[in-house]
Amino acid sequence: MKENRLKHLYVEELKDLFSAENQLLKALPKMAKAATSEDLRAGFAEHLEQTREHVARLEKIFKALGETPGGKKCKGMAGLIEEGAEMIAEDPDPEELDAGLISAAQRVEHYEIAGYGCVGAYAKLLGEDRALSILKQTLDEEKETDKKLTQLSGRINVEAADSQESDEDRGDSKKMAAKARAARA
Repeated sequence: MKENRLKHLYVEELKDLFSAENQLLKALPKMAKAATSEDLRAGFAEHLEQTREHVARLEKIFKALGETPGGKKCKGMAGLIEEGAEMIAEDPDPEELDAGLISAAQRVEHYEIAGYGCVGAYAKLLGEDRALSILKQTLDEEKETDKKLTQLSGRINVEAADSQESDEDRGDSKKMAAKARAARA
């Protein structure tokens, strides 16, 4: 009997999401450590816990399908994480850093929203009702995280726009932000 091509695609996309979520588990603590805003840092910590649950949900879906989750690397997430790491490495001013972290995080969320939306549509067509329910729950959480990031950006982006430091002040701000990050380490 021939394998259903949509089911094959569904499993491959689930593996991609599993890889993406696991990469995010490693990136979120680094983003939290880099953040200078307490609210942003707390948001990253909260999303880290959610991401752990997202991985566990995907594992349930794989178990129900009789499939293994590994064997695939999500190159899209790897690229998004690399871009965020490059931005952190550039060592921008604290306000610019936080605004950039929000931008990087929202790109990740939009990528995940697209991925969960697609696999949810496949699950529906394949009659995978239990998986669909699980995927919808995760999709809703990803959308809520994006909404929270948008709310945070309303304040943080304004702070970055209003930030007009001299070169001397900029050096002092960077030193203070580096000390704060080191203290949290």
